[in-house]
Amino acid sequence: MVKAISKQEVEKLRKEFHTYLAGNHPNWNDNTIAVHFSDAFFAYNNNIGIDFWSIFLDEKSLNKAKEIIRDYLKSQNKSERAQERASGYLQSMKHFKAFLDERHPTLAKEWSGKTARNTYLKAAFQNWMRRQKKSNGELYKSNTITAYTNSLKNATAKLNINPLTETDLFHITSVVAFEEAYKRITSAPNFHEVDLAAGNKAYSNALSLYSRFLKELAEPSCWVFQGNPKYYDVIGAVHDLNTITWAVNQNYKQIKKGDKVYIWLSGPEGGIVASGTILCDPEMKQPEPNDPYNCSEDLNKEPYLGVDIEILRKLTDTIVERTTLLADERTIRMEILTYPGATNFRVSKEEDEVIESMITGDYQKVPATPAPTPAGPKDKKRYWIYAPGEGSRLWEEFYDKGIMGIGWDNLGDLKQYPTKESMKSKMKEIYGEEYSYKNAGHATWQFANELKEDDVIIVKKGLKKIIGRGVVTSDYMFDDSRNEYKHIRTVHWTHKGEWEHEGQIVLKTLTDITPYTDYYKKLEDMFISDSDSEDPETDTVYYESYTAENFLSDVYMSDDKYLTLKNLLLKKKNLIMLGAPGVGKTFAAERLAYSIMGEKDISRVMMIQFHQSYSYEDFIMGYRPTEKGFSISKGPFYEFCKEAEPDDRPYFFIIDEINRGNLSKIFGELLMLIESDKRGKEVRLLYSDEQFSVPDNVHIIGMMNTADRSLAMIDYALRRRFAFYEVEPAFRSDGFQEYQANIASEKFDRLIDTVVKLNEDIAEDTSLGSGFQIGHSYLSTNEIIDDGWLSDVIEYELIPLIKEYWFDEPTKIEHWSSRLRGAIYD
Repeated sequence: MVKAISKQEVEKLRKEFHTYLAGNHPNWNDNTIAVHFSDAFFAYNNNIGIDFWSIFLDEKSLNKAKEIIRDYLKSQNKSERAQERASGYLQSMKHFKAFLDERHPTLAKEWSGKTARNTYLKAAFQNWMRRQKKSNGELYKSNTITAYTNSLKNATAKLNINPLTETDLFHITSVVAFEEAYKRITSAPNFHEVDLAAGNKAYSNALSLYSRFLKELAEPSCWVFQGNPKYYDVIGAVHDLNTITWAVNQNYKQIKKGDKVYIWLSGPEGGIVASGTILCDPEMKQPEPNDPYNCSEDLNKEPYLGVDIEILRKLTDTIVERTTLLADERTIRMEILTYPGATNFRVSKEEDEVIESMITGDYQKVPATPAPTPAGPKDKKRYWIYAPGEGSRLWEEFYDKGIMGIGWDNLGDLKQYPTKESMKSKMKEIYGEEYSYKNAGHATWQFANELKEDDVIIVKKGLKKIIGRGVVTSDYMFDDSRNEYKHIRTVHWTHKGEWEHEGQIVLKTLTDITPYTDYYKKLEDMFISDSDSEDPETDTVYYESYTAENFLSDVYMSDDKYLTLKNLLLKKKNLIMLGAPGVGKTFAAERLAYSIMGEKDISRVMMIQFHQSYSYEDFIMGYRPTEKGFSISKGPFYEFCKEAEPDDRPYFFIIDEINRGNLSKIFGELLMLIESDKRGKEVRLLYSDEQFSVPDNVHIIGMMNTADRSLAMIDYALRRRFAFYEVEPAFRSDGFQEYQANIASEKFDRLIDTVVKLNEDIAEDTSLGSGFQIGHSYLSTNEIIDDGWLSDVIEYELIPLIKEYWFDEPTKIEHWSSRLRGAIYD
C-alpha cells in the first residue's frame, strides 16, 4: 500500500517555496508573491481529477494540467475567462516546478501517485460539533466548541507522555490510532489535573466526542442530489437507467465512493424519487451531446465535476414527498428543505433512518413543531458592572469558589419565568405590592437570560472602587443547597485587588455597560496596566471558515465579477460599491471581506454609517464633555487602525451611505493617508501631538445608493482615491436563476420577467438611468413565496418606489402598477 504524504511534509514544502519566491524575485511585492504561492497549489486544493505531483514531471504534464484546470473552471463557474485564468495558474505552477527542479529534483517522481490526504481535522471536527446535540437536545454553543477544540489541540502536550509524538490530536485521523492514544492519555498521572485546568471537563469531554467523530467519519456518508425537471427529465432518467451521472457542485471534498445518495426531484410537489450508491470519487466528466433527458441547452455544455451513481431503488411511483418530510420533526430541518438553492446536500444519520422507514413502510410520524427563529451571528461579548452582595460582602467567597450570584432567592429558579413582567409580578406577590421592582426585575431577568458565557464582569465596591474582573464560564444555575444568593453562574476571576474609579459608579447590582465603549475600554486598560500577566482574553478565537466558493453561493454574482471586485479592493485599498436600492451592496461588502480573510472573523470587520452631521471629531478624534470638562475621545476609524496596526492580516472598514457625509470634512488630513501608495506615511493629527498613519492592511469599503436624489456625488479629488464598482440587479445571474428554479412558481417567474422589463424602462429613462433599477433583494427571501407574499412586495415595496420615481408621470405609474399586479393575478 502506498504511504500517504503527511500534511506536515506538504506544509514544510510550501513554506520553503514561499521563501524561494521571495528570494528569487526581490522586485515582487508581497501581493504578487502571495498570488503565485496560492495559484501554484490550485490543483492541490481543488478536486479537479488529476494527481497533483505528477503535474511537475515535465512540460507536457504541466500543459495537460492547464487544460484540465480550464475545463474545471468552466464547469464550476461557467467562467468566460477560464482560458485566461488557467494560463495564470500555469505560470505559477511553472515557478513551483522550477523550485522543485532546483531544490528537490526527484520529489515529483517520488510523490506521484501518492495521496496527500487532509490529515488535520480541526475544521472538520468544529463543523461536525455544530451539528451535534447535547443530551438535553440543545446544540453546542460556539464557546464550548472553541474550548473543546483548544483542549484537543493543546492539552495533551501538558501530560508529557513519552514517546507520544503527536500532541495535537487533530493530526490523528484513524480510529485505531486514536484509541491507542486515548488509553495512554487517560492513564497519564496528571490527566485529571490537566482536565480540571481545562474547565468543565472540556478535555475529557472533547476526547469522547473526537472518538465519536472519527468513527462517524470512517462510515459512508449520505447525501441528497437534486435535479430540476425544467432542465433535466429526472423521472425519465431514473425510470430508464440503472447508472446515472450527476453533477457535484457542493461538498466535493466530502463526497466519496461508497456513499449513499437519494435522488431528489425539485419543486413544490417534489421529493425523493430514487436511492443508490456513488461508484467513484468526484471526477471531471465530459458532457453527453445527445443526452435524451437533457431539457436545456445550457445544462452541462462544458466538462463538469461529477460522480456515477448506481440506482438501487426506483421510487417514481411512491415518491417520498417533500411535504411528508416537512411534517416530521426529525426531517423538517434537512438542508435541502431549509435552503434548496444547491445541488448536493448532507443527510444526517437520523434523517437517513427516518427516510428509510418511509420507504420500507415502518414509518412512525413524529409531528413537527414550529421551526424556531433562525439564530443570528454569535452575540458580541458584553461588559457588566456587578456588586457581589450588599457592600460587596460576598466577594471573598465568590472569588474563592469561582462564582457570581444574585439575591431574591424566594423567586426560585428564574428560568421558570417567561417574561420580565412575570418576574416582577412574583416579586410583588412575595415581597409586597408597595414597590415597582423595576430595577430588581430587570437585574434578575438579565442575570438569568441576557448574561452570557464569555461576558466580562467588572466587580465594584461602593461608589468609588473596582475590586475585580472575571469572565463568565457557564449558563445560569439555581443552587438550592446554598444558604443565600442561590442564583449563580461560574466565573473565571482574572483579577483581584483595588483600583480607584474616576467618578461615581452606577448604583445598581448589575449593569450592562457594553453600549459605553470608551468607559469599558478604560476599565479594561486599568487591569492591563496593573498586571504583568497576559490578558486572558487574547486566546485564539476560531471563526467559521468562509471561502470564495461561499461568497459565490451567498451573493448572486459571477466568478469573473467577484474576482474583479476582489482585485480592485486589494489593489486600490479603497472601494466604493454603488448601485440601485436592493442590489445587496451591504450584504456583498461583508461577505467580500469574509472571503478575503477566509473566515467570518467579525473582530476584523467594522461597519459604520455616515450622515449629514457626521464629522472628523466623530470619525477620528475630538473633544467630548466629561464630568470634569472636556477630554479627547478617539473615534472608530482611529481605534480600528490601531487595532489593525500590529497585525499582518487584512482588516475591513465598511462605511454605509458614504456619500451622505462630507468626506473631506470627515477624513481631514487622513484624506491623503488612505491612498494605497501613502499607507504607512505619517502625519500629525489635528487634536493630538501624535504621528498617525493608516496601516497597509486596512481596506475601506463604502456603499453608495445611486437612486437617492438628495445626495451629492463625491468630488473629483476624493474620487481618485477610490475604485468604483457598480453592483447591478442580478435577476439573470446563474445563482438567482437557480434560486428561482427551485421556487418553481409560475407567478414568481412572471413577476421576475415584469421587473426585468421595468428595469429596462427605468434604465432608458433620461431622468433616471441604470442607477435607479430595482434590485433582486426585493424578491429574495427565505419565507414561503405565496400569493400573499408576492402581493405585499408589489403593493408595499415596488409600487411605492415607482411612484417616487415617476411622481410627475401618473400615466407611467398606472401602466407599471397594472403590469406588476397582472403578473400574479392574470
